[in-house]
Amino acid sequence: MGKIRVGLLFGGRSVEHEVSLSSATSIFHALDSDRYDVTLIGVDPEGRWRIGAGPELLPENAVTGREVRLPAVPGANLLAENASGDAPGPLDVVFPIIHGRGGEDGQLQGLLELAEIPYVGSGVLSSAVQMDKDVARRLMTAAGLPVVPDVVLRGGDIAEGRRSAAQAAIDALGLPVFVKPANSGSSVGISKAKDMASLLEAIEEAARYDTKIVIETAIDAREIEVAVLGNECPEASVPGEILPSREFYDYESKYIDEGTELQVPAQLPEELSKRIRGLAIEAFQVLEAEGIARVDFFLERDTGAIYVNELNSLPGFTESSMFPQLWVASGLSYTALLDRMIELAIERHQRRSKLETRFRP
Repeated sequence: MGKIRVGLLFGGRSVEHEVSLSSATSIFHALDSDRYDVTLIGVDPEGRWRIGAGPELLPENAVTGREVRLPAVPGANLLAENASGDAPGPLDVVFPIIHGRGGEDGQLQGLLELAEIPYVGSGVLSSAVQMDKDVARRLMTAAGLPVVPDVVLRGGDIAEGRRSAAQAAIDALGLPVFVKPANSGSSVGISKAKDMASLLEAIEEAARYDTKIVIETAIDAREIEVAVLGNECPEASVPGEILPSREFYDYESKYIDEGTELQVPAQLPEELSKRIRGLAIEAFQVLEAEGIARVDFFLERDTGAIYVNELNSLPGFTESSMFPQLWVASGLSYTALLDRMIELAIERHQRRSKLETRFRP
């Protein structure tokens, strides 16, 4: 059997472009060269796809190769070069590691579905739902999962009067609160507000990144994360804990400040750990996730209450990122984890390809 031809797709137009390059670099170097033939596909900040033949594209020159496109034609599995129409070669599976808008919100997944190419991660619906913190929480609430109380503001609410919208949020939730873009990752645009002035500033900051804003009760909680892996029968890793060096786990804590610690596994009683892992699988299934997801929790310090914060369909993937660390602690190496993710992508595609596409009475 020949090598599996993997398209490693990274970069993108979101504010998480640089994070994606770091994830792709780690994945590229960890993929087994005896098993995979990897094609590097960098998406530049303008959304153009570019291709290169080796690691020189990672990360500094990731989006400087020749331009290509993916035709939405089932069965072709080819990247076409824009200038000549030549195809660099067929792909057996795409490994997308584009974080944020245009990468993990269903848009990219829709293109890959139209092209009928297997890809790592959740499908269109689940990717979109996991990205939208508001919709995800409404679905989890309907399923009986515990979530933090919140208020949602839309562009019209803000346009009609930012102060009145802020006051309504304070009346409903009290202070302090966290303010977040509904569709964003890596803690971009998130602020903690302790009074009206800081809440108005936080709304303005979040509105830079999305037209829908989530304001949630700020609870004094430990931040616990669980990695989930699988399709129809998902498994949960051991839980880990974020120990941020700042007041909360913001962008600087994640990627710049070296004082933040990841404690893997988290120091939790066995029964509590089991409960959180069970909730992670339940949330994964409620949101129709497939392949992988990182499920983030709040564990309230005073009461011990557990809240599902959010799911991340394409989490950070450097070797020091929480998702792979959780699986290493659970007995699955970084390279073996990548193998399993690709296997799950191909498995799901094969299962779906057996469905009828024409009505035959």
